Amino acid sequence: MTFEDFIFPVKNKLAHRESQRWADLGCGAGRFTQLLSEILPFESEIFALDQMSQKLDTTMGNNVAVHFQKANFETDNLELHNLDGILMANAFHYISNKEKLIQKLEPCFADKKQFLIVEYETDAVNQWVPYPINFQKLKELFYKLGYTSVEKLNTRKSNYGGEMYIALVD
Repeated sequence: MTFEDFIFPVKNKLAHRESQRWADLGCGAGRFTQLLSEILPFESEIFALDQMSQKLDTTMGNNVAVHFQKANFETDNLELHNLDGILMANAFHYISNKEKLIQKLEPCFADKKQFLIVEYETDAVNQWVPYPINFQKLKELFYKLGYTSVEKLNTRKSNYGGEMYIALVD
């Protein structure tokens, strides 16, 4: 399964909306930034953050404006406002205190709080996944914080073994 097929179920969840403002935290080289830009409505915006400088196109997908910011989303003060959603693709497993991060990010939303999480379906710690969170633990975490919907939208085999999932939280 390609990453395009993996993320495609999200399109049905976002298709009915006007242009949106999203953040991609820990964007890296922009693989998921690109995929998100292809499923967001026309002329949306993505604020792509990474602690390493990245060279991302300033327009992607459905004429989506991409604004790169060099920042550590866990420790830096973030200048993100009026967001419709936050994507964390293979980034949440670097955060030890996930509850604290979620609470830090909540004021960045315009209205409805919506997270799109891509993670590994494992609890096994390794050097690349220091703080893993499988889907069951993700559900428990967000329900504890008052969220009412944590939906697994898709799974795929990881190139590194095991499985990955994509979940929409609101």
